[in-house]
Amino acid sequence: MLKIRHVLIVLGLLLSSAASAEVQVSIGIGFPNASIGINLPAYPQLVRVPGYPVYYAPRLAANFFFYDSLFWVYQDDNWYASSWYNGPWGMVGPEAVPVYVLRIPVRYYRQPPPYFRGWRPDAPPRWGNHWGHDWEQRRSGWDKWNRRAAPAPAPLPVYQKQYSGDRYPHQVERQRELQQQRYRYQPRDPVVRQHYQERAEQRAPAQQERLRGPEDRGSRQQDIQRSMPRQQDDRATPRSQSPQRGGEDVQRSAPASPRQERQEVQDRRQSSQPGADQREQQMPRSQGREERQQGKDAAREPKRGQGQERERGRDRNE
Repeated sequence: MLKIRHVLIVLGLLLSSAASAEVQVSIGIGFPNASIGINLPAYPQLVRVPGYPVYYAPRLAANFFFYDSLFWVYQDDNWYASSWYNGPWGMVGPEAVPVYVLRIPVRYYRQPPPYFRGWRPDAPPRWGNHWGHDWEQRRSGWDKWNRRAAPAPAPLPVYQKQYSGDRYPHQVERQRELQQQRYRYQPRDPVVRQHYQERAEQRAPAQQERLRGPEDRGSRQQDIQRSMPRQQDDRATPRSQSPQRGGEDVQRSAPASPRQERQEVQDRRQSSQPGADQREQQMPRSQGREERQQGKDAAREPKRGQGQERERGRDRNE
């Protein structure tokens, strides 16, 4: 009977350890915008805190919350936030934590730190005692609010249930792309909006550097070098063509003879718009005048010949 009891106890311990492994969370300290060691096998179960626009994870051994489109974790005196349930996480300073996250009652912290002991479970933690008088002056009035005027909670990002295990998108760019496609909610809390903006500004330079690899940079420099000779050739082409055009105009404007040159001078005085085309038209006119003059001379020569024949006939008759 004792052996059977020992076997049953061992089996019970094994089963309980296997069941708790599904909800076990290991949390460590990390750098901002990096993993802090939260390893969830799947999207956690979230339950709303009554009267608060906040959700908590009752089955996780961690201070795990959801508020205004972000997941929040409190571990080792630090707050971390992420838009996905398994990170990567960004550290949030005590001065920037939203008031409704600070107001979460103590009883909903699944792993409360030791200094929470003795505090009322239905009241928020005494952050002023923990972070000091300076913080309390900066965040004055954080624990005073009208419960009836609390905003409605943001919708849960249930689309993330489809991404667990190996399908979880660890790249921040992929997470943002899926969130824009599947989650249309826009945060209302000014601190959360500012947090989104700061994280986007921090990711933008790193994203550009990752997208520009060494090969991309080398190809970009080659493209620039290739485009430079083309630009030089394009700039040099009109310069090389301008002398040729000028040479053609000089050749066209060159006079053919002194007689034509005098005629062109007269035509220029008469015309109001001199040009290369007009000079080309003047050349045939001078040639026509020469041809007419030659025709007159040729007509005079037969008359002279006829006069000589008549004189010869008179001499013969005499």
